[in-house]
Amino acid sequence: MKNTLIVLPGPTGVGKTEFAVDLASRLHCEIISCDSRQFYREMKTGTAAPDEKQLSRVRHHFIGFLSVTDYYSVSLFERDVMALLPTLFASNPVAIMTGGSMLYMDAICRGMDDIPDTDPAVRQKYAGMYSREGIAGLRMALKMVDPGYYAKVDLHNPRRILRALEITASTGRPYSSYLTAPVRERGFRILKAGITRERSELYRRIDARVDRMISEGLEDEAASLIQYRGLNALNTVGYREMFRWFDREITREQAIMLIKRNTRRYARKQLTWWNRDSEINWFDASEREMMISWIESQLEE
Repeated sequence: MKNTLIVLPGPTGVGKTEFAVDLASRLHCEIISCDSRQFYREMKTGTAAPDEKQLSRVRHHFIGFLSVTDYYSVSLFERDVMALLPTLFASNPVAIMTGGSMLYMDAICRGMDDIPDTDPAVRQKYAGMYSREGIAGLRMALKMVDPGYYAKVDLHNPRRILRALEITASTGRPYSSYLTAPVRERGFRILKAGITRERSELYRRIDARVDRMISEGLEDEAASLIQYRGLNALNTVGYREMFRWFDREITREQAIMLIKRNTRRYARKQLTWWNRDSEINWFDASEREMMISWIESQLEE
């Protein structure tokens, strides 16, 4: 059998973790997480990280291996996963990758541009700018140094803007000049099987998951991290809304409502992103056995 990375994309709340654990148990292989929020050990509840039972059934990689204060990037993830895969394939020709971070998944499937790491002093400079001037200041700075990237970046995503500013300042080249690399050839086969659900059922599951996070202690977890609220790791759904509640900008009930709404919005964004990928073979979550049969038939080829 040719070395194969099974990639399981799907919107948040669809049931990827449970399916991946069951499939990995069946194939006796290991799982690579590409959920960039689950990288951080302090954010277990708010990221719906695999629980102890799931982690004990199948070995996972890139779960809780960083602190929120650690620097990490898509390019570092690509480097680390590509270094890990030969070790996994040495014992089993199959590995599974799943998670909801689209760029991180693309980094492994398609390769990233050779973008250098940034200078810590530069990162601190722009983090300070973000703290003082907000996202409007970042947008203005990016428009001045890299109008090409400014024209296409999500201007509501401070992490993307910060990354572009840091690379531009650290290297003396516009960030957009690095975004030109072709798809890289990988020394293994990539098999993509996406999981989806009917939209109303997906939203119901998202709302139920948020309620479960609240009951399991999301509020306390967010409170324990409030001193780090300016870090990129915490600029994410669940924590942003809780911080607003702590600041008394909104009520607790409004914070919970906003977490549900913003999670649904993120799920739509994920689906829009992945629907452009013609290599993904989509299955409804109710078609579990059909999906497993398709994967196993592909592995036999």
